[in-house]
Amino acid sequence: MRDSDLQAFIVGYVAVIAIISIVSIAISLLVWWKIFSKAGFSGALSLLMTFIPLANIILLFYLAFAEWPIERELEAYRRGAMGGGGYPPSSGYPNQPPSGPGYPQY
Repeated sequence: MRDSDLQAFIVGYVAVIAIISIVSIAISLLVWWKIFSKAGFSGALSLLMTFIPLANIILLFYLAFAEWPIERELEAYRRGAMGGGGYPPSSGYPNQPPSGPGYPQY
């Protein structure tokens, strides 16, 4: 194998590894961004999860054991603090189907 062939192989190998690395970093950022956003945190925390090695372990424990902002918002809604008064009152019975001459009788 000549030096030029070896050099071409190494350049191609490095290019493939670089593309795979960039794609995996982009996927990781997207996934962590969605997780933090759905939990009610800033999506920018995904940058810490992806690029800082020790921070990802700390943030994972924080995400597992902290009270999420979305949980606080849900609890406030259930208590009626959001102005909605909680769940709507129910009449106790489900709505009955219409009856009359134009409707089939069961």
